[in-house]
Amino acid sequence: MKRSAISFIVLVLIAAALAAGYWWGSRKGEGGRMKAETAGTSNADSAKKSARKILYYRNPMGQPDTSPVPKKAPDGMDYVPVYADEEVVAQADKPKGKILYYRNPMGQPDTSPTPKKDPMGMDYVPVYEGGEPAASGPVVKINPDKVQKLGVRTETVELRELTRTVQAVATIQVNERQLHTVSPRFEGWIQKLYVNTTGQLVRQGEPLLEVYSPDLVATQQEYLIAWKGVQAVKGASPEIEASMRTLVDSALQRLRNWDISEAELQRLQQEGKARQSITLRAQASGVVMEKKAVAGMRFMPGEMLYQIADLSSVWVLADVFEQDLGLVRQGQSVKIRFDAYPDKAFTGKVTFIYPTVMPETRTAKVRIELPNPAGLLKPAMFARVEIASGRGRGKVLAVPDSAVLDTGTRQLVLVQRGEGAFEPRPVKLGMRTDGYIEVLGGIKAGESVVVSANFLIDAESNLKAALSGFGQSAPGPKPGEKEQAKPGASVAAPALANPAAGDLKGR
Repeated sequence: MKRSAISFIVLVLIAAALAAGYWWGSRKGEGGRMKAETAGTSNADSAKKSARKILYYRNPMGQPDTSPVPKKAPDGMDYVPVYADEEVVAQADKPKGKILYYRNPMGQPDTSPTPKKDPMGMDYVPVYEGGEPAASGPVVKINPDKVQKLGVRTETVELRELTRTVQAVATIQVNERQLHTVSPRFEGWIQKLYVNTTGQLVRQGEPLLEVYSPDLVATQQEYLIAWKGVQAVKGASPEIEASMRTLVDSALQRLRNWDISEAELQRLQQEGKARQSITLRAQASGVVMEKKAVAGMRFMPGEMLYQIADLSSVWVLADVFEQDLGLVRQGQSVKIRFDAYPDKAFTGKVTFIYPTVMPETRTAKVRIELPNPAGLLKPAMFARVEIASGRGRGKVLAVPDSAVLDTGTRQLVLVQRGEGAFEPRPVKLGMRTDGYIEVLGGIKAGESVVVSANFLIDAESNLKAALSGFGQSAPGPKPGEKEQAKPGASVAAPALANPAAGDLKGR
């Protein structure tokens, strides 16, 4: 019984040893086969790679830079070998024909006939014949669907009659041609006032005040004596009669020089008696703007007693800025609005441009004469004027002001070159008007320029240029399309691959 148990244990151990040996032998054989297969594959790849011909070495970052021998980039990356079979595939996407020029790698409207570097050290990109449409500069290409989403609008360049509205503030002033002053030419005293308030309306010929003057009384008496002498010497010698007539004319002329009215002179002749006071009358109709006359006061020759202004027409003095003076000419029509009458617009004409500029405000006075038959307009009222002006050159080439992209150093417009194609083109600008800008050069009539979303197009083109300048690959497949491997895609792999990851794979 004991011997049979020992025999059973020995049989179990032998069976286990045989199973272990079989397992070890099979694993060793499999490993050998795997090693042999791997060695066979490596040898085949090495033989295949050694059989391929290296044409040149390209920049690992996708820059247009090649080398006939192995080389390293400034950042230490190895240049990527390009084999003969890969070059055949690459030639399929390479533009055919000769190099026309070299364009800025960042999409700026700058070209060069020879290889060149931009301020960042990036090489200009060659443009081959047939690679871009014939244009004066690089063309920005955007997907038509994206163009529609951006809301791009274009407008045809054409000849226009440009007008610019010059706006200015103004105030009403008295028409200086219709301003009258009552200033007696003799000394005297005021005895009575007929017009005793400022702002009072007076008519021509109405009495203003009564004055007493000793000189005036004496001159009246001289006139009366001379007149009586003429009557007395009638029939005498002609010399005596002429002498007395001279005295009469002299006294009469002195009264007229003192602005004594003809009515007072006729009364003096009819009555034949000198009056102690004389009535001074208004020589023109208007409004009393200033009154210094006071009953009982003494006045001297030339002293102003009244200032009367005729307000049937007024002056509107506008303060026009210095930079707008070149657009204002005499005879231009002006639209005027007053705060007192916001629903009413007045129309006048520019009658005079003052020759001086105020240094404090850098403005010049522009006079506008405005009729005021109803008396609605008062001196010192505030007004806003609009002067529609042009250069008088007829129609000129113009674009909407929204079409111009100002970089600070130059101005650009986006000219449509086809569906989804836009050409940034420098332009020379002239006069700026209401909504339009005169174009002196860079475009011609009939071309279409972008007037809406041009900033978005500019941003889109700059982004694409930046990505292409750094060797970015083409966009991925559209939704619903199956991505397919392209021949030669492995060529770009070394440029984008992480060296650390490659080491891990090799291990």
